[in-house]
Amino acid sequence: MKSIKLLTTCCFLFTIFSCSNNQKHAEETEKSNPNAERLKIYAPVKLTSDLSHLSANEKKMVALFIEAAKEMNEIFKKQAYGNLDSLLATISDSATRELVKINYGPWDRLNGDSSFVEGIGAKSDGANFYPANMTKEEFEAFKSDDKKSLYTVLGRNEKGELITIPYHIAYKEHVEKAAELLKQAAELAEDAGLKKYLTLRSEALLTDDYTASDYAWLDMKTNGIDIVIGPIESYEDKIYGYKASNEAYVFIKDKEWSKKLEHYVSFLPELQASLPVDAKYKKESPGTDSELNAYDVVYYAGDCNAGSKTIAVNLPNDEDIQVKKGTRRSQLKNAMRAKFDKILVPIANTLISENQRKHITFDAFFGNTMFHEVAHGLGIKQTINGKGSVREALKDKFSALEEGKADILGLYMETKLYEKGEIKEGEVMDTYVTFLAGIFRSVRFGASSAHGKANMLRFNYFAEKGAFTRDAATGTYSVDFEKMKEAMNSLSTLIITLQGNGDYDSVTKLMEEKGSIGPDLQKELDKLSGLGIPVDIVFEQGTEVLGL
Repeated sequence: MKSIKLLTTCCFLFTIFSCSNNQKHAEETEKSNPNAERLKIYAPVKLTSDLSHLSANEKKMVALFIEAAKEMNEIFKKQAYGNLDSLLATISDSATRELVKINYGPWDRLNGDSSFVEGIGAKSDGANFYPANMTKEEFEAFKSDDKKSLYTVLGRNEKGELITIPYHIAYKEHVEKAAELLKQAAELAEDAGLKKYLTLRSEALLTDDYTASDYAWLDMKTNGIDIVIGPIESYEDKIYGYKASNEAYVFIKDKEWSKKLEHYVSFLPELQASLPVDAKYKKESPGTDSELNAYDVVYYAGDCNAGSKTIAVNLPNDEDIQVKKGTRRSQLKNAMRAKFDKILVPIANTLISENQRKHITFDAFFGNTMFHEVAHGLGIKQTINGKGSVREALKDKFSALEEGKADILGLYMETKLYEKGEIKEGEVMDTYVTFLAGIFRSVRFGASSAHGKANMLRFNYFAEKGAFTRDAATGTYSVDFEKMKEAMNSLSTLIITLQGNGDYDSVTKLMEEKGSIGPDLQKELDKLSGLGIPVDIVFEQGTEVLGL
């Protein structure tokens, strides 16, 4: 009996020792795997919404929308990398595989597009939209009517000459599947506006002509569900910013919150007229048929799901439609709340002075984000000196400066609406302090993207103008109200003037001087990382999560 007890005790001790060693080995392996550590910057969030008020047909449509969105996901994989599944097949490490999926490739979108897969070099500025060996000189010399089109890929013929390939041909398999799914959803639609939009969008995917469906999307007013789908933003093309990337969002409309936002749109012409620039830079009139709506987003796919997650959308991007008809600004409330709770509040508790933390509110965060999108409709779309559209004149610098404009004019609009008594919740100081905390949140995405450069532009400009101060003893920041307001006005003037002049060289210089993260700021960002505060969120999403 004693020998049995002794044997049992030895086995028990061996098991404990073995488990301890296994745990220690696992911890050491994780520490030696930087990709496992890097994965921790993303906080997982379940994308859910109350679907109980939807009809049976609407629930079926949401499921069809998600399937169509998955086709956009497949297209964006090709645009951002190529054959992503082949790359994944070569990677055995689970953390690295997950990072590749989050980034749609082996380059870290929140770390300057640096490669995190051994043996893979730098990311191409042209992503997969242009031949890898194409030069800018070759592109400029190429005689083609549609080489600058948002919806063509450039390739080479058998002679090695540049050719253009329309998206609906380049991605034929996926657009045909998505178009068929939208067509099926249209047959189920009970809302006339939604039915028309889905029918036209289905056709647009097959022709690359999105104008009619964009107008139909703006005409929808009473729909309870929605899908934004197709080639939309051009951030992935860092050579010229010409090529649109495919993406999709599936929305459930929050009609109660949307009603609160409606009245702000009527102030757009008045706010345009009040911009702090010469009259020639504000002669365009923004469309007044624009809408502000709040949604729960239940699915992201493609470009909008790559790296940092979008929490507000301002569409369509077509400048002619914006001027003639306006835009719809969609606030993604559930995703926004997740970022506020999991990221912004912990950052504010670390970097904002204790006596100003009371000004960190969700309403202010919602307002900062919402008015950023509204502000895309203000300012100027066509240069004043015959250089064509601002987008054409500023080329690869357009997106970063446009995002900078939206940042600063959004703050400008909020200030004016508070002064008019139109915004009644909270106070202007809430807006300013939450805006500053929001900069710390956003700059952690890095300075390689258009949004990243815009974040750094306003941070460095504000720092130079004394809009905020840093307490060396506590390492916390405080907003100087008057100087913040002055900096907001002067930066608004600078950006709109550069856009109106189509001044590519001056914009390039501005971004070189103020578009990067300095050593002092990097220390603050490292402090946040050391505390384990997430940089962004990653989604658990789909029909199973929604219970469909």
